[in-house]
Amino acid sequence: MNSRCFHAAQAEPLTHGGQPESRIAAVDWGAVEDGLGRDGHAVLPALLTPAQCEQIAGGFADESRFRSRIVMERYAFGRGVYKYFSYPLPDMVGRLRQALYPRLAPIANRWHAAMKLDERFPASHDEFRDICHAAGQRRPTPLLLRYQAGDYCCLHQDLYGDHVFPFQAIFLLNEPGRDFQGGELLLAESNPKGPGRADVVHLSQGDAVVLAVNHRPVRSARGYYRANLRHGVSRLSHGQRHTLGIIFHDAA
Repeated sequence: MNSRCFHAAQAEPLTHGGQPESRIAAVDWGAVEDGLGRDGHAVLPALLTPAQCEQIAGGFADESRFRSRIVMERYAFGRGVYKYFSYPLPDMVGRLRQALYPRLAPIANRWHAAMKLDERFPASHDEFRDICHAAGQRRPTPLLLRYQAGDYCCLHQDLYGDHVFPFQAIFLLNEPGRDFQGGELLLAESNPKGPGRADVVHLSQGDAVVLAVNHRPVRSARGYYRANLRHGVSRLSHGQRHTLGIIFHDAA
């Protein structure tokens, strides 16, 4: 695995108090687009405070927040448990989804144009959610994941219907080295015109990584072609790891 990882520039992330919208606005989104285009992912440091991380992770036991619970081993997804939130989403989860989407939608539209994909994405997440729901994709997809010692996640893509937003965000809610050992985020790319690549993405508590859900455009002499990306989590050797996944398209 390569240890290479892209960190998006962010102006004084700890000066924005408890408002994730302010931290998201302070991100250098041009640098994010560059990193996504080059590597298929970009790290956004310290979008959540430790207290916010603990509050979100602490909600894992409250079954009233969720529409379903998945034991990964039953489906050969790996080992661990994840839960899909139900509507209405918890306040912080909904705010993150609403604040990130309009920053990513213009990048998504440029990617689709480069890859000659027809779908274009509206300016607001409410509009995009309406498109998903009109197509029968009505089930919310933000999720909370818990890994314990021995748990891991197989490489996969989060594709839930015909309308797929090309990016998702993953927030690490625990601190590596203190709360758990192992459990690195893994990204694998298959390139039809070159060698494949695998990256380890190093995160701290409160960091988010934006990553490509399915493909990224790769420039060639004849325009662009599509490289395929998947993500997973390596085996935990110790402790407990929670992550929040923000997927922007809903499920059929």
